[in-house]
This record gives sequence, C-alpha cells and structure tokens, in this order.
Amino acid sequence: MTVSRPRPRRPQRATGAPVWLFDLDNTLHAASRAIFPAINQAMTQYIIDALGVSRDVANHLRTSYTQRYGAALLGLTRHHRVDPHDFLKVVHTFPDLPGMVYAERGLARMLRALPGRKIVLTNAPEAYARAVLAELGIERIFERVIAIEHMRTRRRWRAKPDRAMLRETLRRAGAALSDAILIEDTHGHLKRYRQLGIQTVWITGHLPTRAPALRLSGRGRPHYVDHRIRSLKSLQTGLQSGRLRQTG
Repeated sequence: MTVSRPRPRRPQRATGAPVWLFDLDNTLHAASRAIFPAINQAMTQYIIDALGVSRDVANHLRTSYTQRYGAALLGLTRHHRVDPHDFLKVVHTFPDLPGMVYAERGLARMLRALPGRKIVLTNAPEAYARAVLAELGIERIFERVIAIEHMRTRRRWRAKPDRAMLRETLRRAGAALSDAILIEDTHGHLKRYRQLGIQTVWITGHLPTRAPALRLSGRGRPHYVDHRIRSLKSLQTGLQSGRLRQTG
C-alpha cells in the first residue's frame, strides 16, 4: 500500500490521543450542493463514452458499483477496461472549483481546536482532495491526506469501507484502532468500520434532503453510530460533554 507523504510535519507516533479520520465530501464541505451533481454527470458521461452504453445503463453502473464496492472506480476497473487514472482525473477536474465549494463558517478554527491528530481519508483522488482543502484554507491542518490512489494493495484498487485497508492505513500512520474517530456522512462506511472498534460520528448537515431513510434508535441514530451531528462545530461540544469518549 502507498500512502501520501505527511504534510507539513511527520506524524506523531504516541498513542492515546484522538486520531480524527475525516471524510472529505459532505463532511468537510457541502459537496451535494454543486460538486456531487457535477461528478455524477461526469462519471455517467465517461461510462457512456468508454463503454458505448446508453445513459440509463451508465447511470445504473455508476450507482450499483458505488453501492457494491464503495466507489464506482472499483467496479469499472474490475469489470471493464477503464483507465483508472484517466477516469479519476476527468471526473474530478473543475475549472470553477472555487465557486462550487461551500463549508461551515469558522471551519479552520473549529478543526484546530480539536485535540489530537487529524487525517483526511477519502475515496476521491489526491489532486482533487488537496484542491478542495486548499480552497477551504485547511490543508495544513491535516498531517496527511489518504486518497483512493493510496489505498491500493498488490496493484488492486481498494476504497472505503474496506476493513483491511483501514487497518493497514492506521498501522502505517502509527495509530491504534482504539484511538481512531471516524467522521463520515456515508452511514455504510460507519457501519462497516464500527465493527473494528473505532468510534463513529455521522455528520448529516450536508446530506441531500431526499437521503434514504434509515432505521434509527431512540437517540435518532443507527446502532453503529456513536455520535450523530449536524455540523462539525458539535465535535468540540461532544468532547466537552463526554458524549464523545476521550481516548487513552
């Protein structure tokens, strides 16, 4: 497995402090407002052009592969002769990216206030992830960005919610599973990773209004979600109140 080089400093190896694993899209920014519709449209068009199928078939492949593998790319590389690097570049390149990025006010301040280490873990490509983080003004807050290119093992593409990939990712980062706190909008990823014993935080404020209904507990969250929040500013409140457990 290949991981990105730490920026701007080497990761600390001490255990016990929280290791925050932040998803990117619909977690650190509101991707559903403009970026996700553009990515979905670009993916569908790419599949049409590469495979010579109808728009309906292309949409079906895009959504079914995403649901099955965690990322459409994995299905396209396993079942079709698609160049993964070209696909990632084409569908994640936006000339008007600054006008498409929306986030909470005071995002950088809120992230800096969180104790412990901070890592971005995303199924998006690194160039796109770093471009979004730079636009948000928060790239230097994270010790590393682990993107989909860095999740490959033995030349096989992997993505969230692959459990072996997460174990190896944390091992290389010198972080214990018991110290990890995953913040995600995709509940399926949280469900899979909760089985490893990490803390799970489901952020819902950026989700589309027509998101699929889930079976919620009496606390308004699935059983595999330790903490449900609408915005990132709730993370510090959760630590202070004890609703998010302190590691170590």
